[in-house]
Formats: sequence, structure tokens, C-alpha cells
Amino acid sequence: MAHKTSAGYRLLAMAIVLAAGVAGIFAPSAPVALAAGMSTWDGLRPEVFGTRRIDSGLGVVTLKAPFRPEDQRAVPVGIEARFIDGRTVKSVTLVVDENPSPVAAVFTLATKKNQVALKTNIRLNQETHVRAIVEASDGKLYMVSQLVRFAGGQAACAAPPTGNPEEIAANMGKMRVANVPVEANASSIASRVQLKISHPNHSGMALDQQSLLYIPLRMITNLEVSQGGTKLFDMAGSISLAENPAFEFDVDLTGEHRIVAKLKDSDGAEWSRELELPAGS
Repeated sequence: MAHKTSAGYRLLAMAIVLAAGVAGIFAPSAPVALAAGMSTWDGLRPEVFGTRRIDSGLGVVTLKAPFRPEDQRAVPVGIEARFIDGRTVKSVTLVVDENPSPVAAVFTLATKKNQVALKTNIRLNQETHVRAIVEASDGKLYMVSQLVRFAGGQAACAAPPTGNPEEIAANMGKMRVANVPVEANASSIASRVQLKISHPNHSGMALDQQSLLYIPLRMITNLEVSQGGTKLFDMAGSISLAENPAFEFDVDLTGEHRIVAKLKDSDGAEWSRELELPAGS
């Protein structure tokens, strides 16, 4: 198969999204023609945020990603945000500049917290800047970014899924939750957990190794997580999320000792799981 340029991948990604008819999956409306000296982000920014001002997130937002990931099919990215002026975190947007679908995920926080910590794993198609854009309760936007290197080889969005189709179908929608160690200075009323989801998040760009046909798009579109009767967040996903993604977030130790996770994908499938928080949470 001939190598696709970044613009070619964006065209394919856009066609996939339009064919699926999925709302909430963010991709540029057309490949962006960049003037000399412009970066990919210069073209993406108006497509995602319009004319809204974006301030530096230094001192407000922290982004953690490996400089050179061990596995570009599942690159861990952590985002932390904190306001000390009375404002709360409204949303967190994760952008991967050079991926076919640059907006990897948008987390909309349902609880009014001045401090949040989120982590997930993404696919990396090539060397790229990864960005975290945090929206405060007053609508102001703050951004930090980090360059992540590419180890070479096949672009992750075109990498074939692991496991055979029967195994993937049998496990799709399964979820489990585990504790995550937190720093010693973390809040005594919060505990971090990891929600692991079995879903191939097919990008529509990977070839079946036997038929040599493209595996049809089937991606995670929405994830809603609640603790007891209190919603924690909604997440709108895209093909930039890794296969079998994991999500880390904080739960309230004084609240209900279980979470409910509701998952939807682009085929219209829905799963709902009620999960007991592990001992120690």
C-alpha cells in the first residue's frame, strides 16, 4: 500500500467520520492549507476552538507523556488541572496534532471541582505535539503541549488489532476497575482508579491480514461515568484512542462504593456496567 501523507490521512479520516454519521467526533472540515511558517496547530486551532482566546496553561495545567513512547499504539497521556481562585474545571480536550483525527478525546466534567486528574492512552501516527486544553467554569481556555517522538515503523492508526476477530467480538464491552497509587500529598477524600475497557476502537485504516480488506470503522464515541447517582464525567472519543483504552480518574471516598460506566460506539452498540470499587478505594 502506498504511503499516505498527513493530508491524505486527514481526508480518509474525514470520509470515515462522515460515512459513520457520528456526532461529537472531531476532525477538520477539510484538509488545512498551511501558509509558510504555519504549524499544524495553527490550522487546527480555528477548526476546534474558533476565535476563542487560549492562554498559557503553565501553573494551571500539567501534561505528562513519554518523550519517546515504548508502544506508539498505546501512549499514556496524563492531564492534571487546578484552579486556586474559586473557578472549577469545566472540560478537558486532548489534541494530537498530526493524527488523522486530531481531537483524541473531550472530557466534560459533571462535578464542580477545582482540581482534576485524568489519564488515558492514545494512538500515535507520527512525531507530533500533544496538547491539553482546559476550559474553566468562566469559559476561559488554558493550554500546555509536549512534543512526543515517533519510534518509526507503522503508523499506529493503521496498525492491525491484536487478537482474532472472534476473540475481539467476544470481549467487546467488558470493563474492569483497579486502584491506582496516588502521591502522598493527594486528598484524603479522593482515590484514583483505572477503568479498563475491552473495545478494538477500529480506526477504519487497518488492513485485515487475511482478507487484505480494510477493517470497518468501529470506534468508541461516548463514555459516561457515574459514582452512585452522581455523574463524574462524559467523554467523547475518536479513532485516536488506543485499542482497549484505559481511563484513570478520581473517585470520592465518601461517596457510593461503586461506579457505573456507560459506553457507546459508532455501530450503535451500548454497554452499561456497574462496578464495585476495589478494596482500598
